[in-house]
Amino acid sequence: MADKLANLIGGFDQCRQCRNPRKLFVSPWITRMRFKRFRTFLAVCFIAFPILVTLHHDSIIEGFSNINMFAGRSNNATFNASKQGAQNVTVQVVDKVLGDKDQNGVHGIVEEQAQTQTTSDVGPKNHPFADQKNDSSLSTATMSNDKLLGGLLASKFDEGSCLSRYQSYLYRKASPHKPSAYLISKLRNYEHVHRTCGPHTKSYDKIMTKGAKFSKNDARMKCKYIVWTASNGLGNRMLTLAAAFLYAILTDRVLLVRFENDMIGLFCEPFPDSSWLLPRDFPYWKDRKHIETYENMLMKDQRNNSKELLPSFLILNLQHTHDGHNNFFHCDHSQVLLQKVRVLILTSDQYFVPTLFMIPSFRQDLSKMFPEKDTVFHHLGRYLFHPSNEAWELISRFYQAHLAKANERIGMQIRVYNTHKEPHQTVINEIIACTVKHKLLPELDLQKPAAATSVLKNQTSKAVLVASLFSEYGEKLRAMYLRNKTVTNEVIRVYQPSHEERQKSSNGMHNIKAWTEIYLLSLCDSLITSRKSTFGYVAQSLGGLKPWILQRAYGETIKNPPCERAMSMEPCFHYPPKYDCRSNATVDFTSLFHHMMHCEDVSNGLRLVNNNH
Repeated sequence: MADKLANLIGGFDQCRQCRNPRKLFVSPWITRMRFKRFRTFLAVCFIAFPILVTLHHDSIIEGFSNINMFAGRSNNATFNASKQGAQNVTVQVVDKVLGDKDQNGVHGIVEEQAQTQTTSDVGPKNHPFADQKNDSSLSTATMSNDKLLGGLLASKFDEGSCLSRYQSYLYRKASPHKPSAYLISKLRNYEHVHRTCGPHTKSYDKIMTKGAKFSKNDARMKCKYIVWTASNGLGNRMLTLAAAFLYAILTDRVLLVRFENDMIGLFCEPFPDSSWLLPRDFPYWKDRKHIETYENMLMKDQRNNSKELLPSFLILNLQHTHDGHNNFFHCDHSQVLLQKVRVLILTSDQYFVPTLFMIPSFRQDLSKMFPEKDTVFHHLGRYLFHPSNEAWELISRFYQAHLAKANERIGMQIRVYNTHKEPHQTVINEIIACTVKHKLLPELDLQKPAAATSVLKNQTSKAVLVASLFSEYGEKLRAMYLRNKTVTNEVIRVYQPSHEERQKSSNGMHNIKAWTEIYLLSLCDSLITSRKSTFGYVAQSLGGLKPWILQRAYGETIKNPPCERAMSMEPCFHYPPKYDCRSNATVDFTSLFHHMMHCEDVSNGLRLVNNNH
């Protein structure tokens, strides 16, 4: 044993200078086996190394993406869940409101993937503009400015009470139309007036308990009011609300809204530290038979030449069925009389904003507030109309589930008044002709069915949002793009949130569906609308979009061109005044005001346009 140990030590001594002394004690068979294993190991590494590098690279990118996403949400879209309270909507309520996927395969407002979203999981993760919101290079001041829509919104609200007010900017492109400094100052001044004179203040209680009696003491009180009352569908109501608000700003009045149950829960309160809701103890909530009317006031004024005391309450009816084009509301003399009335009760279904631009005493203020004349509803609508938390959950969940990942979003608002004169298939053919002609959607490749095509790695997609009372449009468009490949190889997905079959303006559930779809349409990149539709007007103006307006189809005939581009994003005033204030003769007001033009969809209507040349 000692000899073997000595020989072993001697062997090490002899090979002390060798490169690998262990070679003396490794058999050739073992050497060959180890070499084979080493060669196999090298081959495996050679194959696996590129894969490992790719996976590692992807995980790094995904990690940074997640960091940016959550950083953006924590800065811009967080809220205290405890503040929501009863305003949160459960998945069951959402399902009840806008329905599951119907039997024909048109996507409902809530689908399986949408149900995994939580209320706090807000913000368009895949929106093309999300990255710029989360970019750390953006200053806090810039992000705050975007959040407040360039100063349009006040920063005094509790965010949890109205999530959409400060989150909506995450879901749409930044508007190129910035509010003027003068408009912002007028809004801040109005908010102060509303706090001072709003419901249950001393001034409000004193004026509203006096009934219809007038006294000289009332004339010295500063607070005046315009009470808005609902008429027709939600689109008409929102247009008249915006017009009434602008009139309130111009005449130093406080806007109060008489909402019935069908309007409660649609919008957040727009004014800080005060409510715009008319209290139900308003003396003329229901009975208005004994209140003086605007027409009677004009007749008395003509007889007595303004010597008679004016009433403190007055009904101002600007309905299109009320001979509104002959009421001389657009004349300065009428406005002088109305200024002396403490409370105006407005009934209207018209966007009468162009009328306000005709009134000489308002023109200077309006020009300073709106240097771009076609931005009136765009600014006032985004200031006034913020979806309630209930509505916002529906909107944000649908957007996340169906629209956020698309490269482009196309909105279609389809209103058909008579399906016998305008058959569904004719309207669909007209929509296809319009979208293909103006390259909103690609042509179909009828030679290759969609099932035979392979999905490409960088294939782009477009989401089509259909808003209509009838399900046929969403069903047929969706089936068409499912069965056929497009010539551009783009993927087209069609979604229709609801189909009520008929309008139900006095139904609260119907109105929340309508408001959800109006807002979703306003988040689209391009918009196709129907003629004379106030629903479409609101969507285009909120989104700052100039839509393609479909021609009225008759029978099986499609007009050429099938659609026409709107010259302005402003709504159309369908029944404008006809008479000149001085001569009492009919006049075309487009000849007097270069920023007014006749509407594409209503030949006698007026639309504000941005024409500063």
